Amino acid sequence: MRIAMIGTGYVGLVSGVCFSDFGHDVICVDKNPEKITSLNNGEVPIYEPGLDELMAKNTAAGRLSFTEDLATAVKEADAIFIAVGTPSRRGDGHADLSYVYAAAEEIAGNLSGYTVVVTKSTVPLGTNRKVRQIIRKANPDAEFDVASNPEFLREGAAIDDFMRPDRVVVGAESDDAIEVMNEIYRPLAQRDFPVLVTGLESAEMVKYAANAFLATKITFINEIAALCERTGADVAEVSKGMGMDARIGPKFLQAGPGYGGSCFPKDTSALARIGQDHARPMQIVETVIQVNEAVKRSMVDKLLDLCDENFNGKKVAIFGATFKPDTDDMRDAPSLTIVPALVGAGAKVRICDPQGQKEGEELLPGATWHENPYQAVQGCDLLVVLTEWNEFRGLDLKKVVKKMNTPHLADLRNIYDEKDVKRAGFTALQPVGRQGFRKE
Repeated sequence: MRIAMIGTGYVGLVSGVCFSDFGHDVICVDKNPEKITSLNNGEVPIYEPGLDELMAKNTAAGRLSFTEDLATAVKEADAIFIAVGTPSRRGDGHADLSYVYAAAEEIAGNLSGYTVVVTKSTVPLGTNRKVRQIIRKANPDAEFDVASNPEFLREGAAIDDFMRPDRVVVGAESDDAIEVMNEIYRPLAQRDFPVLVTGLESAEMVKYAANAFLATKITFINEIAALCERTGADVAEVSKGMGMDARIGPKFLQAGPGYGGSCFPKDTSALARIGQDHARPMQIVETVIQVNEAVKRSMVDKLLDLCDENFNGKKVAIFGATFKPDTDDMRDAPSLTIVPALVGAGAKVRICDPQGQKEGEELLPGATWHENPYQAVQGCDLLVVLTEWNEFRGLDLKKVVKKMNTPHLADLRNIYDEKDVKRAGFTALQPVGRQGFRKE
């Protein structure tokens, strides 16, 4: 199949590269000439494990290319995927669809022969029908169908998610469109990965409902964690006990400083607005949003307690600034709430993150960045683990303690065992959903 991928952001680039690895001929289109030049030079603009090797392999094989020329890419395509950004609109939380509609308008004028226009971006219900209207109005004679194909990619594990998905969801209303989509995903269907065909609105809703439910699981266990701290229960043991129930499952039950990233914040916000617009308020989702923000703020109180209720003049080391490990994505990361609170209260913040500095330096002014975690903790009064990068799990904790002024630890991802922390010489530990300790 010949595929045009409009947009080379996270979703577009990963999808385009993986489709080419299926054996399809893929042209990725972007309006940013610098990005296209970099991609043609083999430079990957995002951090995603394994993506650079897969991109190089398929570019060398001639199945993958990058261009600014949308017209040529579209005219040759059997399927055109729209994978542009749909950020939350300022002021009301709605998804900003201007990039999707602009792409549809531009595609319309360049269609040649029967083509399936596929929305890969996360979009509110009814968007695919609007895309169809835009194309039909701009080009009444065009032969095309519209399909919805939401993505379910976890940053840091996106290639594996694409190649071995729990399911592929296709929203389509014509046999021709379904046939094209089945052909595109035939390599997965042949290995018995399920392809679910639904209506357009159902496909759009699956994406929002899935992300909202996962965000709810995270927020629920964070509320349970807060109660565990007051009652003497251990949230890790509680999570394990819950996760053994096949109806619940163990995933997304790890307590921490709240969810962030490119999907959960904007998708829960958009779903809440969709509910309001249709007079069916999503009360659970609205509460999840509120609780998640409160969880992030409550982490600051934990840190304040470890700094004797005063951040002014204290040196604080932050391990991890991205919203999760194995990504350079800073969008809605807990660090964007916690670090400014520290800096604003007079703390001197030193950050170590394997991939976060490029984005983080601009987003977190007033902090300094250090490549080596042992350098980051030098002379610090508090160490805060915000992101559970593997690099931080195997540190020599005794060496960390020796470099600190006051060996206090806020383990907001529960990556360290209390016995190991005590043995290393830390005098205070504040985890999430556990008791911790403090030596007077």
